[in-house]
Formats: sequence, structure tokens, C-alpha cells
Amino acid sequence: MTDAADIQFAARTSIEQVEESHDLAPKFDDHGLIVCVTTSARSGEVLMLGYMNAEALKRTIATGEAHYWSRSRQVLWHKGATSGLVQKVVELRIDDDQDAVWLRVEVAGNEASCHVGYRSCFYRSVPLGPGTFSRVLKFEEHEKVFDPKQVYGDAPNPTKL
Repeated sequence: MTDAADIQFAARTSIEQVEESHDLAPKFDDHGLIVCVTTSARSGEVLMLGYMNAEALKRTIATGEAHYWSRSRQVLWHKGATSGLVQKVVELRIDDDQDAVWLRVEVAGNEASCHVGYRSCFYRSVPLGPGTFSRVLKFEEHEKVFDPKQVYGDAPNPTKL
């Protein structure tokens, strides 16, 4: 198995190199992060959007399991280490200018990936169209697939308001 410490990213030298070469040269933002969209390998549904720093991306590549950077807690986060809902990476893609990552993952059981207890973090929709906007969101998932208090205990919600 590859160790995350052994993974080195290429320096970004030109647009052609970034867009057309075989070099993995991710572009991290001013906070050292790259956005990551995570979808179900089975259904294609978006499960979550997260961020990775260089270490999280390297560990994801090395282990085949999703790692993220928690912006609210300021820590490296192995998805599922606490809950058991580990995301096994089936495929990792990077976009054309290498500033966004897409993970296709398998999650044991019900594919739950949301700390609120729903399967997807995108469990609500916003009504669209002329005259339809209100602050009322529509729930697209109507039942939680796990109880966050049973999984995480009484730990505070990791989302900052």
C-alpha cells in the first residue's frame, strides 16, 4: 500500500501541463483547500460536498477511503471513522483545471453520508420558477437513516452557524 507521505503532487507549470498532461497538479485555494463532490457509485446521487487539503487528498489516494478537511473543526477527517459509514472510493476524478475533485464512493448499508442522519447532505430542495420562491425548503428525504445522537452521542453539531 502506498503511504500518503510518499505521494507528491506535480508543480503547476503551464495551462497545457495542467489541462493536457498526466501530471496530478491540484490547485488548492488560498486556505489550502480543494472542493470535493462525493456521489454514490451505485445511484450517481450527490451524497455530499466537502473540502480536502493536500493531506486529505493524499490519504484518500493512499487508502482508497475518503478523507476530508473539516473547515468548522479545523481537523483532518476520515469519513466514517466515528460513525462506521466509511466511504470506499471507487473512482477519484479531478476536473480540467485541477481545482475540484469528484469521488464516486460506496458506503456500507444505506449509503448514509450526512451527519444529520439523512442519506445525502442534499436532502432538501428549493422551489423554482416564477412566483415560487419562499424561504420554505422542500424535504426530498423524509426519514433519517440513522439517529445522529446514537452514532455521535451528545457531541455538538460540527456545523458553525
